[in-house]
Amino acid sequence: MKKISIMVPTYNEEENVELMYEALKNVFEKELKNYQYEILFIDNKSKDKTRELIRKICRKDKNVKAIFNAQNFGQFNSPYYGLVSTTGDCTISLACDFQDPVEMIPKFVKEWENGYKIVIGIKTKSKEGKIMYFLRSMYYKLIKKFSEVEQIEHFTGFGLYDKDFIQVLKDLDDPNPYLRGIVSELGYERKEIPFVQPKRERGKSSNNWYRLYDAAMLGITSYTKVGLRFATILGFIIAFLSIVVAIVYLVLKLCMWNTFEAGMAPLLIGVFLLGGIQIFFIGFLGEYILSINQRMMHRPLVVVEEKINF
Repeated sequence: MKKISIMVPTYNEEENVELMYEALKNVFEKELKNYQYEILFIDNKSKDKTRELIRKICRKDKNVKAIFNAQNFGQFNSPYYGLVSTTGDCTISLACDFQDPVEMIPKFVKEWENGYKIVIGIKTKSKEGKIMYFLRSMYYKLIKKFSEVEQIEHFTGFGLYDKDFIQVLKDLDDPNPYLRGIVSELGYERKEIPFVQPKRERGKSSNNWYRLYDAAMLGITSYTKVGLRFATILGFIIAFLSIVVAIVYLVLKLCMWNTFEAGMAPLLIGVFLLGGIQIFFIGFLGEYILSINQRMMHRPLVVVEEKINF
């Protein structure tokens, strides 16, 4: 009998974790009777009763496992570690807030049985805020346009991954992995299944503008050179224009020595313009250096505080 692993990352999900377990178990009892299941909750240092509830579920059902991180290791490292800790013939990753529909699991499994080693869910519409969905769409289009690697629009990691691809993830030596890019760069032929993302009904999302910015920058620095190339090209253009302006001013001054006054305005404008551009791109360059630094330090994905039912 084949085993299907379900990996569910959690952070302050006390209102959802028991309901998620019941929903997953119901799917296996009704639609996936011929499969053995493994449910792995990996908790990223929740501050509410999430861990207490997970322990309760693990005592009741030995097919449920748990990993409790010693600290909060971010929205990418923890789920990634959860994926590579599963033991099933395939692993399905989905969020605990029910915005990744549980009803999609049988569809994923069907396509997996048809031969696809990667089956992912693609958001075609979302019931979240329209502004946020629009900003996400613009980001995906931007990174897709400038990346050398194919990028998948509106893919959050929700999907099924065969054990062969899980092994690829295990072998990948990256302390700061970006799963969305890895799937498109190193993954097998995939099947994409569209879905409408429902609105979060219980609990509060841990995502904020800083987390979204962090996610966006990880994608940009991992899979594009656009920032550095743009800085270089813009630098050449401004340098050329500065030389032209300098030559024009020199010629005018030599030709009209006593009557031509350059004044302070061009000088101030030039200084502030160049200074602003330099500061902006120094910050952008810093994002790339930060990404390199994190990889060079080679820290572990997570530090595990406790494991249950392993």
